[in-house]
Amino acid sequence: MARFWTYQAERFPLVKTLPLLAVFSAASISVSAVLAGRPVPGIGGYLTGFALVFLLFFQLRVCDEVKDADDDRRYRPERPIPRGLVTLREIVVGGICTVPLAVVLALLWGNGLIWLLALVWAWLTLMTLEFGAPEWLKARPVLYLLSHMAIMPLIDLLLTGVEWLPHGSPHPALAWFILLSFANGCVLELGRKLWAEESERTGVETYSRLWGPRRATAVWAAFVGLSYALLCGVGIALGHGGLFAIIGLAGLFVCLWSGLGYARKPDLRGEKRVDLVAGLWVFLCYATAGFVPLLLRAV
Repeated sequence: MARFWTYQAERFPLVKTLPLLAVFSAASISVSAVLAGRPVPGIGGYLTGFALVFLLFFQLRVCDEVKDADDDRRYRPERPIPRGLVTLREIVVGGICTVPLAVVLALLWGNGLIWLLALVWAWLTLMTLEFGAPEWLKARPVLYLLSHMAIMPLIDLLLTGVEWLPHGSPHPALAWFILLSFANGCVLELGRKLWAEESERTGVETYSRLWGPRRATAVWAAFVGLSYALLCGVGIALGHGGLFAIIGLAGLFVCLWSGLGYARKPDLRGEKRVDLVAGLWVFLCYATAGFVPLLLRAV
């Protein structure tokens, strides 16, 4: 257990992951209900959504370990699996054990949720296989990013389905929120791969190395801007466009300020700041969309 606890701290840190997944899943369910003018589901719905997204994100980590096993062995020997802390087989077995748990959760909730779960797994399988063209895809980093982040809207469709499936179909404006999940996934992925110059190493793909710190930061900032626009769209659909714009503007300023600092001086401090701010931005988006309307309704 000590070995696996060390593994999670390095590769699937629960301290950072659990709060973000809790807000993400709860916000998805709440937004779906508020948009349709329905009361939010009971605690069972929120627990089902959280448990499913937690299992899925762990499965994402396991699939990444499989996909990156060769590169990790050659270029990142300090990671838990290459250095022998745990074996790839142990992690894969752990991931496989979560599959029946997710199936049971989806079947217990019913209403066809299992089919949305199957859709997520189908895309995850394609991602793990690099869509059958790993070299071609890796040579096209933008397409690689977009194809892998496409799983985020599918996960969000599953989460919102916990709320809307019993009622037949999602509210049309829910598309704004699902697209927000796609943009936020890109913000997180780009933000964690803007590295300091001294952190770059041979064989490790980062956007800062691929495009240079300034251009990579500009792309990251563009996705933050897209995320902000989509958050405002969600706010308008919920009837709180102005308030969402004001809240989001404060977070947008912090993101752009952090990105500018990194672009000017891509050191370790800037690297860590952008990674942290990316996570906080995503947290702010979901907290605003999911809970501000409920708080305003309550008062």
